[in-house]
Amino acid sequence: MYKPLIKPLLDFLTAIIGLLMLSPIFIIVMIGLAIANKGKPFFFQIRPGKDERLFKIIKFKTMNDKKDKEYNLLPDEQRLTAIGKFVRKTSLDEIPQLINVLKGNMSLVGPRPLLPEYLPLYNDQQRKRHQVRPGITGWAQVNGRNALSWKAKFEKDVEYVHNQSFALDLKILFLTLKKVVKSEGINQGGHATAEKFEGNRHKT
Repeated sequence: MYKPLIKPLLDFLTAIIGLLMLSPIFIIVMIGLAIANKGKPFFFQIRPGKDERLFKIIKFKTMNDKKDKEYNLLPDEQRLTAIGKFVRKTSLDEIPQLINVLKGNMSLVGPRPLLPEYLPLYNDQQRKRHQVRPGITGWAQVNGRNALSWKAKFEKDVEYVHNQSFALDLKILFLTLKKVVKSEGINQGGHATAEKFEGNRHKT
């Protein structure tokens, strides 16, 4: 009853309330990022959701589009703007994803939606993360976020899929607030975000 009916309803109602309550912050951040990114406050990208169906995720744009002499984008850490760094540190960049929740593409809690190019790289166990809708936050995020290895991150994702419940979702939301306040696990050593997933070198 919880997974097919109650959770989607709670997601929808919470997303509406969240957008209304956070609208002043939303507007301020949007204006600041529009100035920093030459009129582009939002970042759109295709991501795989439940059952690997593709959708367009929306986030605040924390990095500019600066390129080198060969017109290649500079490394992430060099493109991260000052305001973008603050927005990412405080997890404010995730607020626009409440729109994805309203549209039914995402849930408040679930495995984070990753890049489509990773789909062929998952093993059978890791692929189970797509049995539920992706979330704004998840079990992996409250257990290390970007500081986790890919192997550990996927293990947490699949663990959530097997144990999804109202109690676990509440626990994850509470721990997420705690993590945001402490700004824990945002970066992976030497990277502005997480390093790229390159597949399974060993069977897991």
